[in-house]
Amino acid sequence: MAQDNITTFVDKDLRGARFNRSTLAGAVMRGVDVNGLDIDAPWLAEGALLVNGVDVVPIVEAELNRRFPGRDLRQAKDPEGLRTAWAALERAWAAAIDRVLSMPEGSADVSIDGEWSFAQTLRHLAFATDTWLGKAILRLPQPFHPLGQPHAEYETDGYDMSIFAVDPPTFAAIRQLRAERQAMVRDFLATVTPDLLAESRPSAWSPEHHQTVLRCLHVIFDEEWEHLRFALRDIDAQR
Repeated sequence: MAQDNITTFVDKDLRGARFNRSTLAGAVMRGVDVNGLDIDAPWLAEGALLVNGVDVVPIVEAELNRRFPGRDLRQAKDPEGLRTAWAALERAWAAAIDRVLSMPEGSADVSIDGEWSFAQTLRHLAFATDTWLGKAILRLPQPFHPLGQPHAEYETDGYDMSIFAVDPPTFAAIRQLRAERQAMVRDFLATVTPDLLAESRPSAWSPEHHQTVLRCLHVIFDEEWEHLRFALRDIDAQR
């Protein structure tokens, strides 16, 4: 039932319910059974999550940083820090790719619970690099590689979706594209300066808004770490 535009659930059984790409911001739960509750919130660090009055966000962040060495560097603000942070990301992803290559053939294309496969995740990260480095920072006239994996909603942003591959490419081709885009970031960071980091750019999908080059790089870093977490979670599920 709804009161004053607030939906209230009383004595309802929501066991097994699944919420995808939904907002529960500001939701209040009282006297609830949350045994086995599984929350995946990529933007958790930007807010608070109270459990029995305790903000668990710092606890979650500390544990994720422990599990993913180098993740704590993702908000580095100076050139040397960014280079160190990117090197940590490259090591982490190299280990993940080696793990997938050691698994049975076809593992890279397995989708868990309707999520992107490992191969699709690598394609999306290439797309993210094209978006935030190629398009936003470098202002390339044709920033996107056709093997990239965009979100479907970007079609509404006026970009021609027909350039993107329909037939799934080979995993070897995806790995090659991924390596090229990693090198693209690495090469940019090799010569970036504090002044360049402070420069303003039109946001990738909202050109009426501006962001610094540093903020655009942070978006790439966030995408990399979050999708690594998703990918490893789904690799574990294939055991």
